[in-house]
Amino acid sequence: MDDPRPDVLLTGLLFYDLVLTGLGQPPTPGEEIWTAGMGCGPGGIANLAVAASRFGLRTSLATVFGDDFYGAYCHEVLAGQEGVDLSLSRTANGWHTPVTVSLAHGDDRALVTHGQEPPYSQDVLMGDPPEARTALVHLEAEPRGWLAKASANGTQIYADVGWDPTEQWSRELLDQLALCHAFLPNEAEAMAYTRTDSAVAALGILTELVPVAVITRGGDGAIAVDQTTGEYAEVPALAVDVLDATGAGDVFGASFVAASLGGWPLEERLRFAVLAAGLSVQHHGGALAAPGWYGVDRWLHTVRDPELRRAYGFLVDRIPADPGPPVAYAPVTPPARQ
Repeated sequence: MDDPRPDVLLTGLLFYDLVLTGLGQPPTPGEEIWTAGMGCGPGGIANLAVAASRFGLRTSLATVFGDDFYGAYCHEVLAGQEGVDLSLSRTANGWHTPVTVSLAHGDDRALVTHGQEPPYSQDVLMGDPPEARTALVHLEAEPRGWLAKASANGTQIYADVGWDPTEQWSRELLDQLALCHAFLPNEAEAMAYTRTDSAVAALGILTELVPVAVITRGGDGAIAVDQTTGEYAEVPALAVDVLDATGAGDVFGASFVAASLGGWPLEERLRFAVLAAGLSVQHHGGALAAPGWYGVDRWLHTVRDPELRRAYGFLVDRIPADPGPPVAYAPVTPPARQ
């Protein structure tokens, strides 16, 4: 009998993202720059929700939508187009959905955001969280009460963490890893929080705090240790032309969870997550750039490099017989409402 629980439980702040690409140079005050590309769509926590749902995971999202055009559009995309369960979410009257403009330049991007704190906190949205197979969470300095409840009801917590603007990198934040099954920071974050000078050294400390420790290293790939299986793995990044790096870390995390729920060996989980993240940066935005099974299957059928075909040959037995229809990438502008 199928497990009736959601595969992935999510909560966090939703954004409407407008991404501009193809800047010849970063803008300066008083200057107007025309860009070669643009895309829009849901962002923030939606990056994880769409990435997970496109891999066939039953995804439950608790977030707040504004009662504006941006909120209605994001709600329609998530529930109608992507099949994300929004029964834990709320629409707030008189509150507008946060808007982020992303200026992609080179392999990175600058973000400009307008928004306010939502009228409902994560703990209010979650209440007593439903039992789920996993939860993907973003650790913050102030622990969220729902996280301990979810861990206690058997939900496996996969966590990441963001850049600390204070640059204090409080070790107290790592105390929350006692509730977590896996931790997936990037290299800079991992070294800062562990007070180490290399990703390998940081990984050694994190393995003492959490069963599965993963460190993403951008162009250098990723390394990980899974103490539940006794595995260590290190994989290189995929060589791709970067259009927009928005949400690549979220796609990595959701892909790693999908492979973990499938019981894959650690090296396969890492390669799959690196591949999915690499495919995502070739499209606009975060959420709608997620490749899903369709994108992974299409890539595998077009790759010609013998080394890549050997490294990713395991996908032949992993990709579903029906990888689904083509995914909808970010439109230049939202379609007119009927």
